[in-house]
Amino acid sequence: MSVDVAGLTHRYGDRVALSDVSFAVRSGEVFALVGPNGGGKTTLFRILSTSLAATSGSARIAGVDVREAAVRRKIGVVFQSPSLDKKLKVRENLLHHGHLHGLSGRELAGRIEDALGRFGLTDRAGELVEKLSGGMQRRVEIAKAILPRPEVLLLDEPSTGLDPGARRDLWDVLRGLTGVTVLLTTHLLEEAERCDRLAILHKGRLVAIGAPRELRAEIGGDVVTVRARDPGLLSEAVKARFGGSPEVSDGTVRLSRDRGHEFVSALVDAFGAQIESVTVAKPSLEDVFHSKTRESWT
Repeated sequence: MSVDVAGLTHRYGDRVALSDVSFAVRSGEVFALVGPNGGGKTTLFRILSTSLAATSGSARIAGVDVREAAVRRKIGVVFQSPSLDKKLKVRENLLHHGHLHGLSGRELAGRIEDALGRFGLTDRAGELVEKLSGGMQRRVEIAKAILPRPEVLLLDEPSTGLDPGARRDLWDVLRGLTGVTVLLTTHLLEEAERCDRLAILHKGRLVAIGAPRELRAEIGGDVVTVRARDPGLLSEAVKARFGGSPEVSDGTVRLSRDRGHEFVSALVDAFGAQIESVTVAKPSLEDVFHSKTRESWT
């Protein structure tokens, strides 16, 4: 395993930010730590990137404990806040980062040219970083992080501040990486859908883990969402008439049904006067989160 986390717990005073979290990431995977703000993913990222020591439990990257200095030779890190020197050119940023890792001469020059080519930066190598778009700057950040050829690339909210086009370009870059395990944090569910597997964190606990399609399949059927004048009253009426376990959330009644479009017809016939709107959709990762926590994604 590239990343192996076992019983990881962290407290900030009396507040528990992580509670007994365990998971493993396979070599070569693109793996996401997903959760709404406050879920614990940033704390976990800080522990894996060696900037924070856990209260208890363990984490190993490429077989090395994250508490050992040697683990830093195994990882490349892209933090949410930019770490580029914007007053330097693209090539200069890579050159100085290579020097920090003990690289020099022809080896460093070759790696820089390889990184520039891999991330579509060759024509921008002589430009000041401050002149680049946010998406191009993110490319430079990742190019810098993989320059020492880490086994695991850690990214904290990598698409923050990027427009949709730049976000797509970023994912093309990440998907184009070979020989590197990618672990990222995100609160964007559409981004999590692009990953091989993901772990959903909620209030410091791991509530689900698996491939996106596998997690959605656990819900089963279609998700019917009904907005009503009195969702609590409608929920009880639907349960009495049709059975199941409808749930009230954010002013709506939600329930899972096979062949949801057929169920909607019967629902409207029975309770049309109480219903303001109805939607039918295939299960999403937001539905997975709701089913595991009984809370809305916020």
